[in-house]
Amino acid sequence: MIASHYAEPLARQITSDTALMSAPGNSGEPLVNLVKGDDFALLDSAHGWAWGYAGSPRRAGYVRADAVGIL
Repeated sequence: MIASHYAEPLARQITSDTALMSAPGNSGEPLVNLVKGDDFALLDSAHGWAWGYAGSPRRAGYVRADAVGIL
């Protein structure tokens, strides 16, 4: 069971231009380009990647954790 499916998303903002990726790391494909100030609904964060949804179609994917201010 993955608890993230039941978690309330945390409202965050993108802190630097980045791509929302289909998977974390080099294996992912870019889904949506996000710019500083875009809203990001954070569901989980691990190993330097944040998982959530963003963009006008509210696509789910991964961004580098530092792009949402998570160190």
